[in-house]
Amino acid sequence: MLASLLCCCLCAAQDNTPVDQQVRAKIQGFAGKVSLYAKNLNTGVSYGVSAQDPVRTASTIKLAIMVECFFEAAEGKLKWTDPLRVTADEKVSGSGIVQDLSDGDELPIRDMVDLMIVLSDNTATNLILNRIGGNAVNARMAQLGFEQIRVMRKILGDGTNLKPHPSGITDEGAKPENKRWGIGRSSPREMVAILEKLYRGELVSKAASDEMLAVLKRQRDHDGIGRDMKDVTIANKSGALDHLRSDVGIIYSKRGPIAMAITVDDIPDIDYTPDNPGLLLISSLSEILVNALGQ
Repeated sequence: MLASLLCCCLCAAQDNTPVDQQVRAKIQGFAGKVSLYAKNLNTGVSYGVSAQDPVRTASTIKLAIMVECFFEAAEGKLKWTDPLRVTADEKVSGSGIVQDLSDGDELPIRDMVDLMIVLSDNTATNLILNRIGGNAVNARMAQLGFEQIRVMRKILGDGTNLKPHPSGITDEGAKPENKRWGIGRSSPREMVAILEKLYRGELVSKAASDEMLAVLKRQRDHDGIGRDMKDVTIANKSGALDHLRSDVGIIYSKRGPIAMAITVDDIPDIDYTPDNPGLLLISSLSEILVNALGQ
């Protein structure tokens, strides 16, 4: 089984360059599947492993949901001050604090977007999806030219108060073949493409792109990419499932801004500590990518 997993991990990286050799050496022996893509946004130099293959997103899909919110705000389809009401039926466990608020509390959409990204709040995400609809997110991603990035459904919870039946299923999520993706699907290459558009001010507007990057810079989970780097700014969104860790973001290093998306799936053991082997691998890979792709 390990041999087949390694084959999957490494099949897309055959150029035998120094970065390829370093990544191969780091992945070798890891009991899981690794997919990644990274690009220096100044020079255009890039590297990938299974970069175009679809992956489960976990909470990294919240990046696409945020993008749709900013588009709809610019188009007048929503106002940032529009309130979203917290109800018992919509509360789900897992990351975030909205689940702990009193039923009937209201927060403006703009605050909910911050909570969705900065604290990866699951209940805030579901309330936002109630407002904009997952199909709208998917239509926007298709319009932008992304074939893989899709929301499948709202978040069910982590088992503490798991919803018995999926709700908020999108048209894509209703397809039997897409059930395996959970809440969303993407690819490393497309996630980096979103990050690059944000960096270049090409999503909605320059001001909106900068604001979205500012939100990502406030994101509080830094156990993955850039974990051990000093004196760098990171704009990222992470994701976690029992057997998956994922991180997408831009590391503003002295060697240039390096955008990357790394997903580690099929991690054998369930471990929600900062020392999950998937997180440690993502951290190590991010350092390799910054050093190899930097100017």
